[in-house]
Amino acid sequence: MVKASSASVIFISVILIPLLAAVIFYHLDTFDPAPLPEHELTQKDQFFFVPKKNSHMLLGSERIGYGELPGPEDIAYDPKTGVVYTGCEDGWIRRVTLSDSAADSVVEKWVNTGGRPLGLAHGLHGDVIVADGHKGLLNISKDGVIELLTDEADGLKFKLTDAVDIGRDGTLYFTDASYAYGVHHSVLDLLEGRPRGRLLAYDPSTKQTRVLLKGLYFANGVAVSADQTFVIVCETPMRRCIKYYIQGSRKGSVDVFVENLPGLPDNIRYDGQGLYWVALFTDSHFFEVLQRYPLVRKVAAMMVKYATRPNTDKNAGTIAVDLEGKPVAHYYDVGASQITTGIKIREHLYFGSLAASYIIRLNITQYPAESPPA
Repeated sequence: MVKASSASVIFISVILIPLLAAVIFYHLDTFDPAPLPEHELTQKDQFFFVPKKNSHMLLGSERIGYGELPGPEDIAYDPKTGVVYTGCEDGWIRRVTLSDSAADSVVEKWVNTGGRPLGLAHGLHGDVIVADGHKGLLNISKDGVIELLTDEADGLKFKLTDAVDIGRDGTLYFTDASYAYGVHHSVLDLLEGRPRGRLLAYDPSTKQTRVLLKGLYFANGVAVSADQTFVIVCETPMRRCIKYYIQGSRKGSVDVFVENLPGLPDNIRYDGQGLYWVALFTDSHFFEVLQRYPLVRKVAAMMVKYATRPNTDKNAGTIAVDLEGKPVAHYYDVGASQITTGIKIREHLYFGSLAASYIIRLNITQYPAESPPA
């Protein structure tokens, strides 16, 4: 009788009460994930084939600026000076003078924005354009003077200015990933599943900001096409990149550039040699479950808000696609996570990451992506 009573107490205190508390807590929490539009998601039977792969990209890779680059989110290369610029989580934009030896690369603090510098692009006059997650779209002169270009459009303040690229005419194309969540809570936007992102354009001559597209799902990386006829923007939770036409007979229309990616796309970079490099923050396996079940997304959101973010990030890397969006090569590694940028500079790939305190460099001549054996 005593043993049965003790077992009942243990069951009630250890299992039943925590379970009831969790159920009540779940229903009281106001976080309300929305179903993602299944009709817009690529059918699961459409296999994403990449002809060449390197599934162990960390093997043979080097660490540039180890311990000196906290969370280097994006990378902008200045071919005139051979210097790389990257924005870090402490607000500093750092300059890295590259060397043949990773250990001999020199890191220096350049400008602190007082926010969270994310996307970077080189301007037409020696300046650096910064998409700052907290501040908005910034221009930094070659002398380090910061100017706020814009932080709102159509009466709506930017909440998470994310990525930027520049057209040949000087127009700045950039994204506001979400008007509801800022940098520190961006994962909640992904989990909530509502289209709160925008693609925008800023004209330096008129100082006017225009909304080109709204209703995007976490509008992330952006790149002007090689022929300047469209702008590519990545929608992270939809695992796709779309293109918005800015010239020609299709001006103002939208089409898919690449979809059904094997991971969550972040920044996208054009290498000037016919390839776009789409960074993949993590693979898509866990997120496919989240896509299907809003209940699971709410549980994950509660863990983020009240405990810790589940560590499911793996197989991050970058996908190279051609001018038509067809996949060419995939570089990734099970040990790589939260890769935000992949950029090709000569024979190397450089990777930015929120999870690292350095830039990853891989010589793709020595460690190429290869076709699988027949």
